[in-house]
Amino acid sequence: MNIQTIIKMLTNAGIEEREAKKEVKMLLEHFCNYSEKDEILGHPITEEHIRIIKAKVESRLADRTPVQYIIGESYFMGEFFKVTPDVLIPRPETEILVTKAIEIIKENGLKNILDIGTGSGCIACTIANKTEAVVLGVDISSDALRIALDNVTRLGINNRAVFRKSDLFSKIREEEKFDMIISNPPYIPIGTELEPELKHEPQIALFAEENGLQLYRKIVSEAPNYLNKDGWLIFELGIGESEAVKAFMNEYFDSVNIIKDLNGIDRVIYGRLIG
Repeated sequence: MNIQTIIKMLTNAGIEEREAKKEVKMLLEHFCNYSEKDEILGHPITEEHIRIIKAKVESRLADRTPVQYIIGESYFMGEFFKVTPDVLIPRPETEILVTKAIEIIKENGLKNILDIGTGSGCIACTIANKTEAVVLGVDISSDALRIALDNVTRLGINNRAVFRKSDLFSKIREEEKFDMIISNPPYIPIGTELEPELKHEPQIALFAEENGLQLYRKIVSEAPNYLNKDGWLIFELGIGESEAVKAFMNEYFDSVNIIKDLNGIDRVIYGRLIG
């Protein structure tokens, strides 16, 4: 058996070839300390490496556990973040959200950011790490917040990204105001059939009522109470939800704009508080 055979195990199970190669590379690096540098230098992949990776892939395929949960971390915008089944795995689409947020923060000198549904803390930590802003991340899940705190410690930004248990704005004090509210909320309509890997992720962070729009509506309607003058609201979007979310935002926000992802899907929406 060789690495190509292991990749074939994954592709035979329906995993796209490019993703299968990426997963094997991740497993080799994490469990065998075999990196791209070793490959370039011509260091061989040993029989022991093959044995270890084969066992991990068999475990992965047995119940379709995402590879990120097997290795316990996920790469996001230049950093590795701890992940467990208590938090969503950071995705490339969310990098579009955070990249735009960072651009707005730097251009406008924003200082106080609220991240709603922070999960692993990847959004809050990345913003705090790449700007001068202080970020408060809130989540309804105590287990998720423990992971977020671990990630803050990993990055050494404990005083710049802080976390609090809160169901949306429920534990945000009336006098607390923010320059930006950012959120990647649950947006999959209840009843949607998921691919097997997604069934391992926290369902509370995936599904929303009102055809996936419930949390957008709630956040938009309450956000003006917690934003400073000219404050910003920015969301990641679910597929096919941009027009409905834009209609919500147009009631309170100016110049509402949408950014598409590489597949041409409306993926990020943002606007500035009216008045």
